[in-house]
Amino acid sequence: MRDAGSSSSRLRLWLERTRGGFRLRDAGTEQFVRDDDPRIRVVRVAGVSYRPDALQDDAFTPGRRLVLVPEPDNEHDAHAIGIWDAERRIQAGYVPADVAHDLQADEWQAVALHEFHEGAQRAGLRVLLAPRDAWIGTPRA
Repeated sequence: MRDAGSSSSRLRLWLERTRGGFRLRDAGTEQFVRDDDPRIRVVRVAGVSYRPDALQDDAFTPGRRLVLVPEPDNEHDAHAIGIWDAERRIQAGYVPADVAHDLQADEWQAVALHEFHEGAQRAGLRVLLAPRDAWIGTPRA
């Protein structure tokens, strides 16, 4: 299990625009941050096929902050963590189960990172999960 607070220095990330979303750059070193960097998680939102209309909401546009909501009473998985818009009015889906089992939702923050389309519709979303104390800068032009 990875501890969100295991790093001795605060993680600082820039979001830089790419086609369909953003890539990550370490604000301290200016180096690109890979999706498999041990300080973060980048996940494809699970369960979006059950909420296709919700996924079209502008609240899930890449670069927007999201909220992680634990669901300990979820009948399918007591470790389930929902991914909601910042106002908690609409749910996009879930953190994948294999990742959610290792996370405490209140120790992490989420940002929509990259979207996938089928025709004109948003059909999938990749989300950045970063430690709660990480600084995530506004998108660069």
